[in-house]
Amino acid sequence: MDIFKFYDTFVRFINTNDFCWQKHKIKISFEYPLIMFKIVNKEFFSENVVKLEIHAPRIAKARRAGHFVILKIGDKGERFPLTIAGADREKGTITLVVQKVGVSSRKLSALEVGDSITDLVGPLGQATHIQHKGTILACGGGVGVAPLLPIVEAYKKAGNRVITVIAARSKDLIILEDQIRSFSDELIVMTDDGSHGQKGLVTEGMEAAIAKEKIDEAIIIGPAVMMKFAALTTKKHNIPTMASLNTIMVDGTGMCGACRITVAGKTKFVCVDGPEFDAHEVDFDEMLLRLNGYKEIEKAAESNYLKTNNDSCQIPS
Repeated sequence: MDIFKFYDTFVRFINTNDFCWQKHKIKISFEYPLIMFKIVNKEFFSENVVKLEIHAPRIAKARRAGHFVILKIGDKGERFPLTIAGADREKGTITLVVQKVGVSSRKLSALEVGDSITDLVGPLGQATHIQHKGTILACGGGVGVAPLLPIVEAYKKAGNRVITVIAARSKDLIILEDQIRSFSDELIVMTDDGSHGQKGLVTEGMEAAIAKEKIDEAIIIGPAVMMKFAALTTKKHNIPTMASLNTIMVDGTGMCGACRITVAGKTKFVCVDGPEFDAHEVDFDEMLLRLNGYKEIEKAAESNYLKTNNDSCQIPS
């Protein structure tokens, strides 16, 4: 029997009025085919940034640029979101890029080829609205370059001229440069220390692109503080801008409210209304406060995890 039909039949059975688990004191054990989200490829971009290719054919088939998934590692793990960086319908796989910044991301990064992710649900959120606009300025910071890649690809295939700015603290943190370049008419690379590309912040690269030609629309993805100042840059030049937000998220379906933000004075849920919003209407200061609300707890949890787990990785040569 198909697992989804089985689940539906089982739920209907236990919810019937004439059946009560406590009344009959029944303990049931059964087995059924599990959906295995197996890792089929793993690649290190750096010591703390890993690309995973995961077998998830239904998600790969339905996924569009801008969609994300919710994952859980282990039966008692927390739920956390990652934007889908790519998908291969023929192979039935999706690509995720994860940076080790806490316990859950470290657990995910520690999985090897052949291991399976406990739970994976998606595609979630609203897909990027892709149209022929003219000239698009696409900006990505750090691991935000990963979810930017499918959006750059989609805009290019829709006939737009795409100027992309990617930025990181140093050369070893620049990811997917060649892939981004293949879908960009022009690529500007910025590093804080000048170890690769031009020295400076993402906003400086944006200003350089804006000074050269008319920009019809911009998309920005990266750390919240980076998006805040990128949005101020485009607002100054009256360029319509969308931001893909990376808030705290739990259920991913609009029930818990953990991802709520304020957009144009109204409460929105990033998981169902987003993740993309008009960057000039997002209250980034409120978003930053909410993101930092659990920092101390997260640091303590990570410290405890590192004391009891070997988190070192050997990057293949």
